[in-house]
Amino acid sequence: MKKIRITVMRITQYADLMAQYENPIEHTCNMRLGQTFIVENCAKPDGMCDSAWETLLPFVRELTEGRGNFFDGWMQNPYSAMLSCNDGFRPVSFYVEVVE
Repeated sequence: MKKIRITVMRITQYADLMAQYENPIEHTCNMRLGQTFIVENCAKPDGMCDSAWETLLPFVRELTEGRGNFFDGWMQNPYSAMLSCNDGFRPVSFYVEVVE
């Protein structure tokens, strides 16, 4: 299995949507810009958000097995993907790539 690096590339917030639709919550996301995670044997890395991991996992699984080229040439590096978590109020964008 190939080793995968996940890098936090962008953290966004949509304050207008949060104010209009979201119930106040105390704690949201722990991700930090530039933060990296290494995935070995398709195991969720320590500190990775559960919800984000669910979104990334199908792509991580494909990459660990040596596959890639998602959506027929979407990425310049065919063994990578730019993905976002499914939080519609504060999406985090992750660059997922094979490193080994």
